Amino acid sequence: MQTIDQHGSQLASRFPDLHPPFEAQSAVIEANRCLYCFDAPCTAACPTHIDVPRFIKKIAQGNLRGSALTILDANILGASCSRVCPVDVLCEGACVYHRYNQQPIEIGRLQRHAMDVFWRDGAALPKNSVSSKPGKVACIGAGPASLSCAAELRQQGFSATVFERKSLPGGLNTYGVAEYKLRSADSLREIEMIRGLGVEFRFGEEIGAAGLARLEHHYDAIFLGVGLGAMHKLGLPGEEHPAVVNALEFIERYKTRGHLSVGRRVAVVGGGNTAIDAARAARRLGAEAVEVVYRRDREQMAAFSFEYEQACQEGVRFRWWTQPIAVHLSADGSAIESLECVAVRCAPDRSLERMHGSEFRIACDTLIPAIGQSPLLSFLATCRGVQVEQGRVRIDRATGQTSNPKYFAGGDCVNGGREVVDAVADGKRSARALARILEASHV
Repeated sequence: MQTIDQHGSQLASRFPDLHPPFEAQSAVIEANRCLYCFDAPCTAACPTHIDVPRFIKKIAQGNLRGSALTILDANILGASCSRVCPVDVLCEGACVYHRYNQQPIEIGRLQRHAMDVFWRDGAALPKNSVSSKPGKVACIGAGPASLSCAAELRQQGFSATVFERKSLPGGLNTYGVAEYKLRSADSLREIEMIRGLGVEFRFGEEIGAAGLARLEHHYDAIFLGVGLGAMHKLGLPGEEHPAVVNALEFIERYKTRGHLSVGRRVAVVGGGNTAIDAARAARRLGAEAVEVVYRRDREQMAAFSFEYEQACQEGVRFRWWTQPIAVHLSADGSAIESLECVAVRCAPDRSLERMHGSEFRIACDTLIPAIGQSPLLSFLATCRGVQVEQGRVRIDRATGQTSNPKYFAGGDCVNGGREVVDAVADGKRSARALARILEASHV
């Protein structure tokens, strides 16, 4: 597997951890605050249903390896999820301490502590003592859903091969999550553990109609973990200038290619968590002024409240009810000078209407659109018999099986773009359904 370039030290200095890890004694003190609730609302709130009281109790007892194995038994990407999960609205948001107006248990940091010690000690994930079983599954895409599916299949004795068009696995964990949340090197290290289970990876494989036909012939089933496609464009004059870089491309450049420079004045268009990630990254890379332009108000912003508040603390400014209408270049066309915008308001039918005479310009030399990704409709159309509704693959929610019984799916191509932990849950659910089917078909 390829490794990330030697720009890690520069990234580490510019992108310190968002939530610093616990020291050993602090972790034990925090673990002992846990009430070990019998009904465990924190576990119920986790899409992968990690046994939170159990792994925390093992930390309190000093059994860090046992704690990590408890986490990994439910979530093979437990290390990544400990960093990127929006715990405020998941496990920690469900903590019973909220009922008493007390600080919830820091579940995310405790999970990271257990996983960090697991990695530090060089421990590999023990393989289940099951013999190899007949049955092969191809997983398309090397993001969290496919990784989870492939790992679970291997643990149950089946063969799993992951096909990825890029040179590195991990999907957005490697390429698209802000560095202060999850480092690419940490994502790749986690995937090495999955490789150690016997999962096969094939990189640089762009699967088209002919490729799918071959996979259908050689494999018993196919799991679609392809995520989403290209980011939407703004559709503005001047948008094709090289200084206009979509948010995912921007994040990928500094995470994996070592492109650590950014303009002095940056404008980000969008209202989701990816827009916030790009804006905060631009500040950490040296931008003097970063403004997020959003066409509605704070209450309608898709980004989590804590993401917004942290961005404000880092000096990111927000312009509400603002819609871009043009990108203005310098006289010789070599640089961006400004983003022209217009004020908008909400009409009675909830649509947006421009306010006449409200045009203005935001000075910027880098523009980062972050208005969502398009579904991979052209690829999904080649998956024969797989039904797509509103750009999403239609599945049986209990098994992940599509309308074509040979195809299963999970992750962003199914849910339209949710959290890493949701993709992990999707992959594991499909793997378990596939295991039942494969066992029955090879009796």
